[in-house]
Amino acid sequence: MPKFFRRGAGCTLTAMLLMGACCLPEGGSSPGSLRILSWNVQTLFDGNQVGNEYGEYRSEAGWAEEKYSARISALSRAIDQIDGGPPDVLALMEIENLQCLTALAQGELAKYGYKWIYFAGNKGMSQGLGVVSRIPFTETRAHGMVWEQEAVPRPVLELWMRPEDTPLVLFVCHWKSKLGGEEETETLRRASARIILRRVREIRAAYPDMPVVITGDLNENHDEFYRRGGKSLCALVPDDPDAATYAGLGNHDFLVLSGEKPPTAASFDASIPAFYSPWGQELLNGSYYYKKNWETVDHFLLTEQFFDEAGWDFSGCRVLAEDPFINAKGTPAAYNPRSGYGLSDHLPLMLELTKY
Repeated sequence: MPKFFRRGAGCTLTAMLLMGACCLPEGGSSPGSLRILSWNVQTLFDGNQVGNEYGEYRSEAGWAEEKYSARISALSRAIDQIDGGPPDVLALMEIENLQCLTALAQGELAKYGYKWIYFAGNKGMSQGLGVVSRIPFTETRAHGMVWEQEAVPRPVLELWMRPEDTPLVLFVCHWKSKLGGEEETETLRRASARIILRRVREIRAAYPDMPVVITGDLNENHDEFYRRGGKSLCALVPDDPDAATYAGLGNHDFLVLSGEKPPTAASFDASIPAFYSPWGQELLNGSYYYKKNWETVDHFLLTEQFFDEAGWDFSGCRVLAEDPFINAKGTPAAYNPRSGYGLSDHLPLMLELTKY
């Protein structure tokens, strides 16, 4: 049986309120709109060496405080250049610690009022994930899991917000990579999916109309089931009769994706929720380029409440496949710790919501 843990059992969790609440300063979305950016920023390490850094981020490899500071500045400038201005919420993956998030919020982006920060990472892991926000958090949780004595590498963040007094729940994730084999590592991605599915059901039971957004690098394509020939149950599955038959009546440790608005899981049992995926709809190509192929491993997944013209509604989603996030070849401008050039090997995704 899986073992769940929250707040401190195997995780290092840090929430930080930078300044007291006040009206929002310059930048951000206009009234009645909300923008959330999701971005795997590719191994953001600070300038201090504590022993768990990747080899290229150690002093003997030439990594230093100057390179870290220059990288923070480059990431900040890229966010500052986004069309429409910096978003209201930054959901970021592959962050070493709270200090990295604080450096982003208090540096060149400070004028935009990113006052609320939340970071979480598992003990012994080099990289965690976190959120930098102009919107206050009303509640925060971090969920971790041990499966067959192996810990899921990173926790799942759960943040409750009330932008413009209209609530929503945001889950921020970075699921287990396929390093070690896609089939061999699938159990841990499905363990993370199980956490989200459980919490979504609990939230629905208490607050039936609460909209839920799931975002992050899930290390799985929206069409993963088809890419594997329809012969393997993944953590993300389509609303497809073949996938439903393959899933059978066992434990539900997968998320059902739908291209319908509102999303439906017509091929599955009525108790299984569906999540709208913009991939194949608003989003084309991919956000990650690997072995000369585009992958759709970065996601925004939305519940049906974002399509009912009440509260926050889905307005659009896009991949920031533009300068400075791409290189001359049109692929992600990956960061090179030796030269100091580039930003990340993932492209950011931007979700836009409108208030009804």
